[in-house]
Amino acid sequence: MGTQRFFKPFFFLIVAAGGAVLLLCLSRLHLDQLDWRFALLMIVTAAVASRFSISIPNVQGEVTVADTLIFITMLLYDGEAAVLMAAVDGLSSSLYVSRKPRVLLFNSAQMICSTFVTVSVLRLFFGSVVALGYQSYSVRMLSAVCLMGLVQYAANSGLVAIYTALKSDQPVLATWRKSYLWTSLSYFVGASTASVAVHLVSRVSIYAVLAISPVIVIVYLTYKTYLKSLQTSVEKADQARHHVEELSHYIAEQERIREKFSHIEKMSALGELASGVAHDFNNTLAGILGRAQLMLRDANDPAVQKGLKIIIKTAEDGASTVKRIQDFARQRRDHDFEHVPIDQLLMDVNEITRPRWKDRAQASNVHIRLDLQIHTGASVMGHSSELREVLVNMVFNAVDAMPNGGLLTLAARDNDGQVEITVGDTGIGMEPEVRSRIFDPFFTTKGKAGMGLGLAVCYGIIQRHQGSIDVESEIGKGTIIKITLPVADIEPVMQPEAGPAPRLTLVPGSNAPRILVVDDEDSVREVLADILDTEGYEVTHAANGEEALRYFDSQSYKAVFTDVGMPGMSGWEFARAIRERDENIPVAVITGWGEAVSSTEQEEAKVNWVVAKPFDLDRIVEIAHEIGEFHGVVASAPRTAALAV
Repeated sequence: MGTQRFFKPFFFLIVAAGGAVLLLCLSRLHLDQLDWRFALLMIVTAAVASRFSISIPNVQGEVTVADTLIFITMLLYDGEAAVLMAAVDGLSSSLYVSRKPRVLLFNSAQMICSTFVTVSVLRLFFGSVVALGYQSYSVRMLSAVCLMGLVQYAANSGLVAIYTALKSDQPVLATWRKSYLWTSLSYFVGASTASVAVHLVSRVSIYAVLAISPVIVIVYLTYKTYLKSLQTSVEKADQARHHVEELSHYIAEQERIREKFSHIEKMSALGELASGVAHDFNNTLAGILGRAQLMLRDANDPAVQKGLKIIIKTAEDGASTVKRIQDFARQRRDHDFEHVPIDQLLMDVNEITRPRWKDRAQASNVHIRLDLQIHTGASVMGHSSELREVLVNMVFNAVDAMPNGGLLTLAARDNDGQVEITVGDTGIGMEPEVRSRIFDPFFTTKGKAGMGLGLAVCYGIIQRHQGSIDVESEIGKGTIIKITLPVADIEPVMQPEAGPAPRLTLVPGSNAPRILVVDDEDSVREVLADILDTEGYEVTHAANGEEALRYFDSQSYKAVFTDVGMPGMSGWEFARAIRERDENIPVAVITGWGEAVSSTEQEEAKVNWVVAKPFDLDRIVEIAHEIGEFHGVVASAPRTAALAV
């Protein structure tokens, strides 16, 4: 609430006022007015009365019965003597709570000020305070007693409540109502007891005051019992509030988990859909791109060449868009992870993003400062390029959220067997509705400038790394994104370098070596056949794995090209069936699933090349040359074991 800055000024004001009032009262006090009874009251107040106290619930403080003696002094010896008595009570009672000079000074000063205010109000309405003690009981006397208790209570509890509220940075009224409202009874009982005692003294003797001491003790014990019951109620209320807070936290946590699983289910469904759509588009684009590149070879008309180049460029742009959809889907089952040091990762991101948050921002007269905090030396298992992509994307988003500059935080720390990476900004923040949708595909707040796939891709990457992303954001205060990743259990083990791949036995060359092409898409089969035909191969077409195996069993082939997603027998099953028949024949997998192909599947099927659709004509030609080199048909570049796209 920001009220703590007023605590010291208030403290010094009350202490100064108390000191000034005490000096004023001492200057007005006549010693001849005091007698041995006053000394007795002073000793009882300092040594005995201050020890009879009642703890204030929820506050480090106490209420004493010394107010009764202050009221008696006020009615017997006038206001100046009562102020002196209040100063003694403030000091002696504080010693039982704390010995800090600050506490001693404030308690004594506030008691002085409270008593002085009470005396001043009584004199204003009733004249001489001492004269009140010698009046018979009447409406005027009862009014004076009530006013005396009320003013003392209001001044005393008000000053202490302000002191406590400013110190704890809490609302004053709420603090007073919670901790000091109930203390009013002690002041009214004390004022009533004091009036009775003064009348007894004036009519009987000081010993009559001692006679009513049991009454005071009974009132004190009754009040303390009441306060004990009140304290029990307060504790039960606090316990109930604690249970409510725990329940609220549990409900909020369940809601967060529900939203998280709902998002995961939605992302999974969209990922499956996107992956299937991407596969179909890749098959279509493979036929378009391959056919256009093949036709461009033989085209002599400049207009035709220009048109074919436009078709090729458009198909490649389409392939790039499909690639982004596949990045979003991330339907890989094998990770091919390696150890990624977090400190180096953050240093790389710092250097990669520097031109954006420093150079370009300063050129626009926007000042953004990066606070890089690396408090971990751990590594995680993952793809360094993908994790860099995630952090760079989030840093760029943070920069965009600070159009007027601010503080950008990039931090990492260990957290119970995990690494917590934080990207924070002091920018414009997000509404709760926006925050809940930022990882949804195609959702963007940048209008036409964004596609809405960036954070969706980031979410997929972190999920694939067995991590999680949490977002905290508040309008006008900024956003904090926390990425949690599991720490790598062991250091990477250096594997011995593999020996050279076994080469195929060279056979006599042929003018028309045969290649088997298997794909359920007619356009893809035909374009592959035409490309390989231009390289001097005789191509056999097959629409599925079963048909292809019949061809393979009846003829001799130099290599096999196969699709992955086919009805009936999949490409992997077909490749394994080929390996059972011939362990050395080159096998190329042409797939529309892109990066959904895992290295485990590739190794189990013992395929030599994996090429993503839409493929490039030059890549197919390169594979054709490598096949020819294997069989001694043509001389080409050294064979490549596999190509992962």
